[in-house]
Amino acid sequence: MAKRAVPEVNAGSMADIAFLLLIFFLMTTTMDTDTGLARLLPPPVPLDQEPPPPLNERNVFVVLLNSKNQLLVEGEQLQISQLKDKVKEFIDNPLELANFSDKKESDDLPYFGIVPISKGVISLQNDRGTQYQAYLTVQNELQAAYSELRDDKARQKFRKAFKDLKPDEQDAIKEIYPQRISEAEPKNVGVQ
Repeated sequence: MAKRAVPEVNAGSMADIAFLLLIFFLMTTTMDTDTGLARLLPPPVPLDQEPPPPLNERNVFVVLLNSKNQLLVEGEQLQISQLKDKVKEFIDNPLELANFSDKKESDDLPYFGIVPISKGVISLQNDRGTQYQAYLTVQNELQAAYSELRDDKARQKFRKAFKDLKPDEQDAIKEIYPQRISEAEPKNVGVQ
């Protein structure tokens, strides 16, 4: 009995088919991207709890962003690039100026003892017509101000960057510079 020759399969077009399938899956697959802001919202206030006392105007830093993406900070028109330094100056208030945030003494904080803590709150209000990118840029500047203050304190006390500290060291610095950003519902805000 003679052996039959096995017919050869033409594999020349296999590479073309694989390439077409690859292109198809690349074009139809979507990638998840994180968008938006990571914010930890405060818990809701129980109905039987009294409302908190009103804030002293001195401790509120008002930031308005209008529909033309113009910034009005404490009644003064600013460029977004100037916002971070203004916020740092308001929160830290190194010269104890009367028009910047007041301070209170902390409890006995680990690593620091009793230190002054800013009572400052950033009040952000934007217009309904504000571009999302401008809103994010302002949010990034506010976040950067707190990050720089915390990083400066970490380098001053521990000679390390804030991100390199142990969690309990980071918590102590967060007590000194608590991030307080209040956002009101968007409305029509005008910049003069």
